[in-house]
Amino acid sequence: MPYEWIHPEASGENPAELHLWPYRSLGPRGFAVFIGATVLMLSIPLFSVLGTVILWVLLPFMIAAVAGMWWALGRSWRDARLTEVLTIATDRVAIRRQDPDGRLRDWEANPYWTSVHLQPTGGPVAQYLTLKGGGREVELGAFLTPGERAELAQELRKKLGEFR
Repeated sequence: MPYEWIHPEASGENPAELHLWPYRSLGPRGFAVFIGATVLMLSIPLFSVLGTVILWVLLPFMIAAVAGMWWALGRSWRDARLTEVLTIATDRVAIRRQDPDGRLRDWEANPYWTSVHLQPTGGPVAQYLTLKGGGREVELGAFLTPGERAELAQELRKKLGEFR
């Protein structure tokens, strides 16, 4: 699961901390292997036209295809730098979200008045998970699968109950 409780046994003075992140199915090594395999597969048809004018006609398109893949995978990797950290303590619940561009967004509320909402339908995504408190409602784990959001909602309700 792309989330982890850092201090699951927290109570009293010690806050519970939940870290969430999007899936990162392709690491740096996989990126290099994929680009290398793409170059290799695209170069096989070029062997039959070596030494001809057709090679120079096809080569820019092959380079553009590899560059496009490189850019798309790099963009996906940069977008996966998103993180959310939820801290639950006796006096406050806080979410700190760091967007891929480095921008930080914070939210705080009193745990006693904080509630977990899971909308099975009608939200932007299935099993839309939000926390409501402090006069605001904030989304949590938009990048999780619907099943993971439902499971996380149960865990959050239990954890919030421990801190009330």
